[in-house]
Amino acid sequence: MGLVIDLSREIDAPPPVVWDVVTNLAAYPEWNPFVVACRSGLKAGDPIVMQVRLFPWFTQSQTEAVFEHVPQARLCYGLDGGRAGAIISRRCHEVAAGAAGRTHYRSHFELSGWLSPVVAAMLGSRLEHGFRSMTDALQRRAEQTRT
Repeated sequence: MGLVIDLSREIDAPPPVVWDVVTNLAAYPEWNPFVVACRSGLKAGDPIVMQVRLFPWFTQSQTEAVFEHVPQARLCYGLDGGRAGAIISRRCHEVAAGAAGRTHYRSHFELSGWLSPVVAAMLGSRLEHGFRSMTDALQRRAEQTRT
């Protein structure tokens, strides 16, 4: 495996609120410091087109495919590696009910494929920083907007 980033949070908001933050892609520019723009139909097979801020001065366009969408529970997308299998990625957001109206949120990212060690060496720390900052911001956004 080239790179795995696994983050979890207990969020003081009910699961539907957290799920809305994850899936309201049009609102990403309002709160998300890592994926600063995003659009998709969120159906399996749909493209998901993102603007990803890997560095403070650089935003990169990234188009992936939705692999799985289980409403109110899990959204996974990524790259299938193509015929060459150079870069395979899988990014999942998982939401589950916790105690007392809270939500357990998990952010999971895996990078594999024959080119993944190079990408991990070059961008691994930036990806980890990005996913961590997004997870922190998602928690803040959900807790501020809980009903």
